[in-house]
Amino acid sequence: MAVDPRQILAGFLTLTMFFMLVNMIKRDHFDTIEIKQSQTITISEKPSTNNIETESRIGLWKENDPPLRHCWSKLQPKEKRKGYITLTLINGAHYHLSQIADAVAVARYLGATLVVPDIQGSSSREKRKFGEIYDIDKFVNNLVGVVEIARDPTTITAGIPAIVRIPTRPRHDVIDERVEPIFRVTRSVRLVSYFPSLNMKIRGFQKREVDSAFCLGMFGTLDLQPELLTVADQMIEKLRSLTRKSDGHFIAIDLRLNLLQLKGCKVTSGRNRCFSAQEIGNFLRKTGFTSETVIYLTQSKWHKEFDPLKSIFPRTYTKESVIPGDKMDLILDRKSIELEAIDFHICTHSDIFVPAIPGLFYANVVGRRIAAGRTQILVPTSNPTSGSLSRYVSDKSHLAYSCLC
Repeated sequence: MAVDPRQILAGFLTLTMFFMLVNMIKRDHFDTIEIKQSQTITISEKPSTNNIETESRIGLWKENDPPLRHCWSKLQPKEKRKGYITLTLINGAHYHLSQIADAVAVARYLGATLVVPDIQGSSSREKRKFGEIYDIDKFVNNLVGVVEIARDPTTITAGIPAIVRIPTRPRHDVIDERVEPIFRVTRSVRLVSYFPSLNMKIRGFQKREVDSAFCLGMFGTLDLQPELLTVADQMIEKLRSLTRKSDGHFIAIDLRLNLLQLKGCKVTSGRNRCFSAQEIGNFLRKTGFTSETVIYLTQSKWHKEFDPLKSIFPRTYTKESVIPGDKMDLILDRKSIELEAIDFHICTHSDIFVPAIPGLFYANVVGRRIAAGRTQILVPTSNPTSGSLSRYVSDKSHLAYSCLC
């Protein structure tokens, strides 16, 4: 009996679609704080002995996409109203972006003057002026014609500001209800952003004035001040020089011991699933990376917890190995504000970024990488062959795709 070739083709396509569906169902949802249970990664294969040319051949080191440009509505000069919006940046560089964007959006909507914020570290004794971490000139210049900026808080004549809590990414109705009535009376409001969600997925953006101001604040205001930027760039150059075989490529992994030890990270059958050094190492090995791969961890000093990763990838480094010698005091003195800002910059500029921990650091690094065209963001999965590209990128679900084109 003759076999119809069309039946063979139909059967093949049916099987292909079935396996694709299975892989989509199994894929981990790392892009939100509530993620599905991830299987423990256990791989028995020996590390690959192929050289780095194999990595290039299978496309692991992907060329960057063209950088995106802003596509938010152009903000015209607005009538100014007497009054000030103040805030304190807290919780690290990844939170600073969202807090600044909130403040820019509120100040623009109210026609208020935005006071350059101060910065509070993880301890009450660790405080910085804005210009010690970020480029204050770029910050002011990029907001010219959009929001009036007061560089020096001591020049403000208003009284003690009223504290107003707002959810991050505030809509105009939130500002109308929670901020404007108080601002109208006190003429001085101190914003405190809280985070109902730690993801940056697109939701409700209509490119109104508030949304456009938020986009500008998120993607057009914060850059490291020159001295700190030089340190971060020197560390990147050091990482690129640590192997001859990868053409200067390196992977940055957000893997911090203090977060891995949190209770949420130890839950393996519910929320907040994090990945250990062993799991990350197994994932990267199965993905196809070789022992020559250079890896940077967002950890200041080495800890034995990371030994399983180094046993697979010997060229794995923390800050103490790559920071310039004259800046070692940043680590010794535990200057967390500077170190977190450096980590954020390096993870934004690495060839590949791998988040071991879900949350806002991951979400906001992804946003900056999308803007720059660095979309190689690999989320650990139990089956890398099913696809491990961040769903923020593969589904274009990140807020950056609303702000940028």
